[in-house]
Amino acid sequence: MKIISLHQEETKIIKLAVENNRQAQQQIYGKYSAKMLSVCRQYIKDIQLAEDVMITAFMKVFTNLKNFEHKGSFEGWIRRIMVNECISYLRVQKKVKFAEDEFFIEESFNEIDSQFTVEQIQYLIDALPDGYKMVFNLYAIEGYKHNEIAKMLGINEGTSKSQLSHARKMLQTQITILKKQDNGTE
Repeated sequence: MKIISLHQEETKIIKLAVENNRQAQQQIYGKYSAKMLSVCRQYIKDIQLAEDVMITAFMKVFTNLKNFEHKGSFEGWIRRIMVNECISYLRVQKKVKFAEDEFFIEESFNEIDSQFTVEQIQYLIDALPDGYKMVFNLYAIEGYKHNEIAKMLGINEGTSKSQLSHARKMLQTQITILKKQDNGTE
């Protein structure tokens, strides 16, 4: 079967990379770097800084490759390292501030209309304050639960919910403005 041979091939490449085989490490980097740069870019606006963080995270991937237990997705394991490295970078830069706001409103958030380009959507997300943006990305894009986000960021679960609520409101406001601009009503 094709799936089994692909999995065996990945396992073989990982094993070689653990043994510091540079070609195997290059294969892993080549296969995943574009996706992982995209992940880093979701958290860090500046593309060069996002690339620097991604490279640092890949160093951690290769350093800790021996700890990969082949349970679950290898790509998911790498992605988690990328997200954690982005969070660490932003913490060190002291760019993230969380208002200890326990008030939040649970609301539905409709899918963003397909009339917007990926660049427009990324621009709207980039415009969010860093705390809102980080919680929004972790929750809406990465799929973490509020209790997991709270642990990762060292905040209260209510603060996570509040940050998400504020981020959604800001995005909805900006989407409404964009729609009006596209329709020529503003």
